[in-house]
Amino acid sequence: MLGLNIMQKLLVFERKILRRIFGPRQKENGEWRLKTNEELGKAINNENIVRYIKYKRLSWLGHVERMTNERAAKTIYKWKPYASRLKGRPMGR
Repeated sequence: MLGLNIMQKLLVFERKILRRIFGPRQKENGEWRLKTNEELGKAINNENIVRYIKYKRLSWLGHVERMTNERAAKTIYKWKPYASRLKGRPMGR
């Protein structure tokens, strides 16, 4: 799953791109300002990149589950490792 740090970075990047797409807005007194996070959320109907990624992953999971067992993607998805590696740093020689 997506880590919290990665999700936060994706949301920040998305807002940066949206601010560039929608551009600054001129107020009544002639000053220019950027859109706030709430205004950006309304502009995209609160559909952010993290929700889209989660939706697509769930969609792919359903696709893989419906595959036959002979398909490579399904066998890799169902594969269980034989053994596990030890935690920590490898021992020196």
